[in-house]
Amino acid sequence: MANKIIIAITGASGSIYAQLLLNKLLLHTDQYERVGIVMSDNAKEVWRTELGNDSYKDYPFTFYAKHDFNAPFASGSARYNTMIVAPCSMGTLGRIASGISDDLITRAADVILKERRKLILMVRETPYNLIHIKNMESVMLAGGIICPATPSFYSVPKTVEELASTVVERVLDLAGFTFPGYRWKEQ
Repeated sequence: MANKIIIAITGASGSIYAQLLLNKLLLHTDQYERVGIVMSDNAKEVWRTELGNDSYKDYPFTFYAKHDFNAPFASGSARYNTMIVAPCSMGTLGRIASGISDDLITRAADVILKERRKLILMVRETPYNLIHIKNMESVMLAGGIICPATPSFYSVPKTVEELASTVVERVLDLAGFTFPGYRWKEQ
């Protein structure tokens, strides 16, 4: 199966993660056939607030409206094999965990889970309450991967971008990408 990826960007704080993820995908075009992106309205507003621009519009990927159920990945027959939600709000996590497919993000996640494909949720909240933890458990039991937006420091990042990249690179590892990057005790 060709590597076809869905990137969902929700309104959780952490637009830098989405931006870095899209930038890194541009560097590794040989590792996927297609990327489809869906952003919530809140994600666009948070992007403008945190990054000070609308540069998400400049990426050469196919963007889909949040209620476009004609998007190919709204059905398992399109064979998208990986979905990354970066960042993933707790509201989105809750709807995915409950099987509520009320928009394209949650429908795509439902499809990925039912088809037994790879769903990676970069959850972005602190602290967690019990409902968040139970929703993460539900997604994990259904086959999803919870990858909190928790940066690592052992690579001694020097900028905010380098720090955020530690999370994005971990997500790309989980998605099966091959790329040079910091590996514990290998440098």
